[in-house]
Amino acid sequence: MKVPFLDLKLQHQAIRTEVLAALADTYDHTRFCLGKDVENFEQAFSATLGYSRTLGMNSGTSPLHVASIAGGFGPGDEIITTPFTFASSCWGISYVGATPVFVDIDADTWCISPEAIEKAITPKTKGIVVVHIFGQPARMDEIMAVAKRHNLFVVEDCAQSVGATYRGQPAGAIGDCGTFSFYPTKNLGACGEGGAFVSKHAAVMDQAQLLRVHGSPKRYSHTEVGFNFRMDGFQGAVLNIKIKKLAGWTARRREIAAKYRAGITRSDVQLPIVPAYGESVWHQFTLLHPQRDALRVHLEKNGVGTEIIYPGPMHRQPCYASLGYKEGSLPIAEKTSATCVSLPIFPELTDEQVAHVIASVNSF
Repeated sequence: MKVPFLDLKLQHQAIRTEVLAALADTYDHTRFCLGKDVENFEQAFSATLGYSRTLGMNSGTSPLHVASIAGGFGPGDEIITTPFTFASSCWGISYVGATPVFVDIDADTWCISPEAIEKAITPKTKGIVVVHIFGQPARMDEIMAVAKRHNLFVVEDCAQSVGATYRGQPAGAIGDCGTFSFYPTKNLGACGEGGAFVSKHAAVMDQAQLLRVHGSPKRYSHTEVGFNFRMDGFQGAVLNIKIKKLAGWTARRREIAAKYRAGITRSDVQLPIVPAYGESVWHQFTLLHPQRDALRVHLEKNGVGTEIIYPGPMHRQPCYASLGYKEGSLPIAEKTSATCVSLPIFPELTDEQVAHVIASVNSF
């Protein structure tokens, strides 16, 4: 049996008629940059997931850039973040000239450790960028308590956690702002690039709205240096269709994750946990194994696709070599990167395919 790691064609084929009709409507009304499709999506995103206001943007990286500006980050500032993430989580920090300070992660959630954050704070520390990795919420109560004690601006990177909740609150609504990615492989993916920005602070949202469109409150008036971070109308049209399906897709991901957690019984496998404080949306189902590479070969021979997300932590990437992190400096993140492997978990998987993945892992 073949079980691909991901097959977007299955999802897109099921909604093809709806999406093509929506794209045709966008083509006819010609509002291609922002416009009514993006406005409708922003309203639907807020209403569906529980935000007061949403700003659609052109990628998942752009809202992270905006978040660093909104936090007042700049040269001389230190921003604490996780090394176990995709690079764009760090780019916003670097774009504004601040310095990322990488700290270790929790050994069970693989999210940034609040205790490690506290130990890394210096007089230069100005903010924290939290990543809800693989759809799993970080320990936000402890993180926000640290932030409050030290007057730090908290950015939640929710690129993988659309629909995740922490003690009933949506991810992205707990810190000072939240950022989202709609890259095609995400749980809510566009047909191209896309992203969103949310904040519980009206002033932050107003600033983000200005920055999104050239720092312009009205045409040909520019009150600050801004960017072209507008969401494309076609992507808004696609996301308007997809957001109606998100709850069902998320429920299926949770169902598959529960099957994996119950069915994979090897004692040498570390499975992802289900913490009492929140609900994951299972963007990835990742496990740890000391013979990760051999396990991948075994699974491939059994027709099961896998991926390593992420094989190299950010503090050891060449672009941040100047920061001076040595091998072994963040041991939990490094061990996780060296032993992690992600299994197929997309809504269109059949129960038979899920059972085959489980049997293949157990037979290693």
